[in-house]
This record gives sequence, structure tokens and C-alpha cells, in this order.
Amino acid sequence: MKDIDQAAMSPDDWDEMISPRPDVQDFDRVVEAAISRRGFMNGVIAFGSGAAVMGTSMLKGTTAMAGQSDRFAFEQLPIQTDGTVHVPEGYEWKILVRWGDPLFSDAPAFDATTGIPTEGSDRVFGENTDGMELFNIGGGTELLVVNSEYVNTTTNLPQNEEGKVASAEDVLRLQNFQGVSVMEVTEGENGWEVVIDSPYNRRIHHNTPMTIDGPAAGHDLLKTEADPTGTASLGTFNNCGSGRTPWGTYLTCEENFNGYFGATEVPELDEATAAGFIRYGVNTEVDPNRYNYHGFDARFDISKNPNEPHRAGYIVEIDPAKPDSTPVKHTALGRFKHENAAYALAPDGRVAVYMGDDERGEFMYKWLSRDKYVPGGDTSTLLSEGQLYAARFNDDMSGEWVALTPAATGMDAAQIAIFSRMAASAVGATTMDRPEWVAVNPTAVEAYCCLTNNKNRGVKPNAGGDDTSANGPNPREENNFGQIVRWRPDGDNHASNTFEWDLYVMAGNPVVHGDTAYGGSANVNEGNMFNSPDGMQFDTTGIMWIQTDGDDENEGEFAGMGNNQMLAGDPVTGEIRRFLTGPNGAEVTGLTWSSDRRTMFVGIQHPDAPFPDGEGSLPRSAIVAVKRSDGALVG
Repeated sequence: MKDIDQAAMSPDDWDEMISPRPDVQDFDRVVEAAISRRGFMNGVIAFGSGAAVMGTSMLKGTTAMAGQSDRFAFEQLPIQTDGTVHVPEGYEWKILVRWGDPLFSDAPAFDATTGIPTEGSDRVFGENTDGMELFNIGGGTELLVVNSEYVNTTTNLPQNEEGKVASAEDVLRLQNFQGVSVMEVTEGENGWEVVIDSPYNRRIHHNTPMTIDGPAAGHDLLKTEADPTGTASLGTFNNCGSGRTPWGTYLTCEENFNGYFGATEVPELDEATAAGFIRYGVNTEVDPNRYNYHGFDARFDISKNPNEPHRAGYIVEIDPAKPDSTPVKHTALGRFKHENAAYALAPDGRVAVYMGDDERGEFMYKWLSRDKYVPGGDTSTLLSEGQLYAARFNDDMSGEWVALTPAATGMDAAQIAIFSRMAASAVGATTMDRPEWVAVNPTAVEAYCCLTNNKNRGVKPNAGGDDTSANGPNPREENNFGQIVRWRPDGDNHASNTFEWDLYVMAGNPVVHGDTAYGGSANVNEGNMFNSPDGMQFDTTGIMWIQTDGDDENEGEFAGMGNNQMLAGDPVTGEIRRFLTGPNGAEVTGLTWSSDRRTMFVGIQHPDAPFPDGEGSLPRSAIVAVKRSDGALVG
């Protein structure tokens, strides 16, 4: 592997490069030429060895997409291809915080060419912002909690050749820039700012003590020499999307954790561990990887600590109001590449948490608590005692949540928690096109998931050998555009094991691909087209905000799409309208609002130089505060 190529790759592509998936299997292929765009909306799509009726119910309410909607308070923003952020007329944006900005007065100053030194690197805002949530404490204090998903080694180690990790000090610097930032924010005469030295300010990184709970806690596969109990660990990794609980805590989601581990010599592994490493993409070859933690920190060397990867890949709960509290890894919610966690309350008070496993051909999951949420009551069991399910989507647009039980999977409760992917494969869950952010509509009993893209759909199976032929919610082979699936639980009850589903949108390029399925669904047109829906949040009015992380080269089949963006979608009419565009190379990810709903906080991840500081500065991921110029509500 060439290190310079590693530095330039996305985490997903790099992950697949170091852990290639199986070759193509024999199964029926979609006859692409037979699918017309109008036929997709109003007729029948044949795929695999069967057929699914995808009539007008596929996109309910999307016949009113042509005109402008009173639900949107802005005119559509044109595509942009430059190095900054753009918002519609009547709106304005300002930087709230950037990678390297201080959270404490003793933090080192940011240098435009060298960044932040190792000493004090845990006292600044982390790199590559992602999921975020805002919490109002005591009716007046605003706390913004933000993930820092990963680091770009060439940005953080600019003085090292090709950004190579060359010392334990380099490793510590990278470890400190990732994880979670908890910070108090306030709005004054100069706009929104971080409150330096707030007693709530906190950095949670790769060396922060964690507690492990749930069915896997104490299992032999979680025990290490440093923690023979298997109930305590250090650090949270590759924190992608986020979530919150109704009792006021933050959920951070560990995604591509496998990339932090490596081997300094050929490891000796038991059968379960070896199979798990293959399924989860942990590289067992003796080779320095992107971060090379294992070269300088034995905790990440699987030849010395083969159980350490089993202690990552979970949902982690953080209490932002208690800066001395210990974060908790909830193994009951499964171990996989968690994108985010979206909760809904069932009518009887039980807590449902929807989750996606962000890898090509993996699955969607639901957690349902055993006990009921009672405001002010005991919440200690709500994320540790209950049932984990995997989704099965049927071609007739029905679906079910299949319980991952010992009887159904042939695995015990701890094994299901540690190897959730194998459990979902065992019950025949539906392989999906990279299920990322899930969002629950606050104004209707329904939920949505961004299926970002899947170049392997119909080409080769997932890492477990599961068939990835085109299927109902994933109807296109070699899907480079993505789609958003919607489901409505039966009985308007998120505790229900059955649901109906449809596709809210299929992204595509109607200019390049015309009326084929790759031109997208009827609510995609030349003016609003996009690819790779990733982040997603609802505002209080029921408008869905869609953020993209896709190809921004603006050429070939992506011509006319411009930079990555954030769009607003109306679930009722199906209309979609572009609201914000990011700078070149950046993903737009993470969204939350101030308590008064007059400010929208939006994350800008991995921009190309020189955003936002100008020529000569290192690129810096950032959070921007977006407001209406007239001071009115923003969502």
C-alpha cells in the first residue's frame, strides 16, 4: 500500500482496500436497460429471480413535486463548486468552532502550517466534526456535544513525510484529536462562541476510561491483560453519527473502529476471533496501516491483544451535564459499524432505537427496551435490558424486525452482542446499501434511513458471503447514487415487529441517465439532484434535512451535482430543495439547533485547503452557525 494513497482515501474505501471482500457470487442480475424512470415510479421492477410491484405508493405524495411549497422558507440554492460555504438569500453563516480552537485557556495556539502540538492536543476542539446534539442544562446553559470521527494524518502531522506516524508522540496526538467534544456555547454581540473554561467543557478521546455493560460485559472475548474483568476499557473510536435519549444523555456511535488495529507479527487467533476479524474487517497482516497505532501502542497490536477490537464498535452513552461521569458502552445495542442512533417512544413507554451498520451489504437494526421510560424515573436498564432486532424487507413492501435470539441465531446473548453481524446473517436480514443516518419524524409515526450508495450491489457479496442481489429497498446494481428508505410501523407503534416501507427518494442524475433508474425518482430533477445521502435530521416542523457525502468532482455521471450539500425534504409532498453547500472536498455532516430554534449548527468535515482560514493555512473541519437575516426561526 502507498501511504500517500491511504491519506487521500475516504475511510470506507481505505477500509475495503485493507480488507477486500469476497469475489462475485453467481446470482441473477438486474436487467438495467429494462428499467425506465417512469416504469420505476408506476410499474414493476424485476430483480433477482422475482419481481416487486413498485407503484405510485413507492413514493407516496410525490405527485406534487413540481411547484414550490409553502413549507420551505427559502429559494433553492444553485450548485456550488468553490472552497467555501453557501446558504440561500436571506440567510447568513459564521464559524462557531474549528479543529484546534481552544476549549480551555491553557490550550496551545493553532499554527496555520503545523497545527496543534501533542502537548495540549486534548484541550482543543477535535478534527473532522460529525454527529452533534445540543442540550439545554438548567434552562439556560447550552451544551454542544460533537463527534470527531477520524483524523487526516497529513493534516495533523504535516512535518512528517506523507503524514506517516513515526512515534508514540504522533500516536497520542492523533488519539487526542478524535472522540467527542463537550462544550458550552453562548450567543453574544459577536454571534455564537465557545465558552472557554466552562466547567462543562470536556474532551473524550481514545484513552478516556469507559464502562462496559450489557450481555457482553465480562465475557472472555472482552477480557485483556489490562482489564481481566472485561468490564472497563479505554477510548471510543471513529465516532460517526450521534443520537440522544429522552432522559438527556448523548449517544456517540463507533463506526470504522477496525482500522485502528494492526499486527506487528502474525497473530495466533482462536476460531471465533479469526472469523470475527474477517467479518468486521480487522487486518491481520503485518503491515503499518493508516494510523499505525499498533506500532507504538501495544493495546492496538492484535498479536499481543487480540481481544481489544471486541471492545470497540458499540453505542456509547455520555452524560454532558456531569463532566466527571464515566461513559458507558452498551453492548446490548450490538457491535457493528454504527452510523447513528435514533430513538422513538412506543405508546406503552418502551424505548425503540433504530441503527444502521454503515458498510456495503450490511444490515439495519432496532433495539427495544424491556422497561418503560418514565420521566424522572430509573433509566439504568433502558439500553441494557431488552431485545435487538435486524430488519427484513420484503419485496411486497412489507417488512419485519426479526429478533436476534439464541434460538433464532444459534448464538448465546454475549455472542449476539459481540458478533451482531453474524447473528443478523443467521436470521436472513436484508442486505442494504450502506445504511447510515436514521431519523424519526416527530410529526408522523414513521422513520427514514439514508442508504448512501453501494458500488458492490449485484457485484459481490458482503463480508459474510450474504447475497447482495438487487432487492426491494436496494433496487439498483452498482448503486453510486443512493436512496432513502421510509418505514411505518404497523399500528402506529414503534414497538411493532412489522412495518410497511417505501422509498422516499432515489438519488440520481436525470441529465446523464435520463429516464432510467439511475436518473433517480420523480422528486429528483436537474435543479436539485444529488448523490450519496448520508446525514439526516428532522426539525420540529417535520421537515427532513438531508446531508450528502459523495462524489463532488462534478463530472461524468455526477456532472451538475457540485459540492456536497444539505437539502430540505418535505415528507408529505416529496419535494426536495437544496439549502446549503460545503467547500471543495468536504462532507456536510452533523446538524442540530439552538434551544430557541433561531440558529442551525452544521458540520463541515475534511475540507480541502484552505477552508476556512484562507490561503496558506491547513484545512480545518468546522461547525458553522446558520441564521436567518431577519432573526426568525430556522426549522
